[in-house]
Amino acid sequence: MMNVEKMFRLDGKVALVTGGSRGIGKMIAEGFIAQGAKVYISSRKAGACDETAAELGPNCIALPMDISTVEGCQSLAAEVAKREDHLDILVNNAGAAWAVPFEEFPEHGWDKVMDLNVKSPFFLTQALHGLLKVKASFDAPSKVINITSIDGMRLNPLETYSYHASKSSLIYLTKRMAARLIQDAIIVTSLAPGPFASEMNRAARDHGDEVAKRVPMRRVGTPEDMAGAAVFLASPASDYVVGDTLTVDGGVAHATLPS
Repeated sequence: MMNVEKMFRLDGKVALVTGGSRGIGKMIAEGFIAQGAKVYISSRKAGACDETAAELGPNCIALPMDISTVEGCQSLAAEVAKREDHLDILVNNAGAAWAVPFEEFPEHGWDKVMDLNVKSPFFLTQALHGLLKVKASFDAPSKVINITSIDGMRLNPLETYSYHASKSSLIYLTKRMAARLIQDAIIVTSLAPGPFASEMNRAARDHGDEVAKRVPMRRVGTPEDMAGAAVFLASPASDYVVGDTLTVDGGVAHATLPS
C-alpha cells in the first residue's frame, strides 16, 4: 500500500540552508526539522545564526559564513565536511537585492547581487558536490534547491535591475546544473517565492494587507506555505521532478489578469 506520509518525511537527512537565520530560509529550515532532518543554517551574522538555532532546537546547527565569494563558499563546504560525511539536501537561499533608479544604478550594486544570487549557488554546489554524491542514488537522490523568485519570471515596479537579472539567470542555471548533476543522482530544482514577509520583502512584511489586495489568493505567504513547498522538493515525493521551478506566490506570476 502507498505510504503517502512517508513520502514527505526527511528522517535521517542532513541539510544545509544558506541564509537560514531569518525569512524564507528560516521557514524552510523549520519545515525540514519538523519532518525529521538535521539542518545546518548559515548566514553572515553569527549572532543571528546562533539565535535561530537556539529557537529551532537541537537539530538546527549554526554555521555562520559569508558566501559572497568563491573562497567563502569553499570555506563553508569545508566546515560542513568537518562535521558530516555526506550531505543530502542543499538549499541555496542566501541572496541580496538592490533598487536604485536606472540613471544612478551603481556597479557595486550590480556585482553584489549577481555574485551572491548567481555565482554563489553555483560555486557552493560545486564545493559540496563530493558530499552530495556520497549517499546519492537514483532510488534515493540528493537534492539541491535554488531559491529564485517570481521576479525572475515577470517584472515588478521597482528598479531592481540586477535582482531581476540574477533571478532569471538562476532559474535557467538550475536547468543547466540539473542536466549535469542528475548523472550523479543529484536532483536540482528551484523554488520561486512571491510575497512572503521578510527582510528582503519589506512590503509584504510591513504592508501585508495592502500587498494582499494584489495577490489572487488575497493574502501574503505564510511560513507553512514556504515550508510545504520546500519539503516537497526536498523529500522523496519529488524524486521524479528534475530541473523545474516551483512557483509559490498565491497566483501572482501565473494567475493575475492584465489590468
